[in-house]
Amino acid sequence: MMKLPDSLPVSPWVARFAPLVREGEVLDLACGAGRHTRLFAARGLPVLALDRNGEHLASLAGPNVTTLLHDLELEDAVWPFAAGRFAAIVVTNYLHRPLFADLARSLRPDGILIYETFAQGNQVFGKPSNPDFLLAPGELLALAANGGLQVLAYEDGHVERPHPAQVQRLCAAGPAFAKTEARLDHNVAVK
Repeated sequence: MMKLPDSLPVSPWVARFAPLVREGEVLDLACGAGRHTRLFAARGLPVLALDRNGEHLASLAGPNVTTLLHDLELEDAVWPFAAGRFAAIVVTNYLHRPLFADLARSLRPDGILIYETFAQGNQVFGKPSNPDFLLAPGELLALAANGGLQVLAYEDGHVERPHPAQVQRLCAAGPAFAKTEARLDHNVAVK
């Protein structure tokens, strides 16, 4: 598992698609210091912040936030969530491929998955550089397809902020999500 320093700002990708989640519980998987937990809690949504670092979780408990100390990478780890539980699942700067099917299964039929992490080519910019922590081309698209999710937006490329990196980003929805509700221009400046 590769995580970044805890002082990162909210991901613009997550902020862009957060408005698609209107009600229901949000899972912030591998939440770290909780930048996205706080974002969704401030929107009035109940958030389950999961991480294997108890120090991170201790600072997050509060209104609209429940914390869960759980290491999903242990050899005998069990995915603790029922199918269809979450209105949204957010994953950033974290990759553990055995969880892909569980993520898709745990979304409500109208749920939203927002995922952003490092991709092949990131080794040019530093860590993570281990291929185990870098997505292959199209890997997040395959996650969506294999999980029966609708792709709302996808990117694979280089970013400069918050630091230079090669990333993949996906916003996908369950099969019951009305794609007409996926406003993609809500953050675009009008000239």
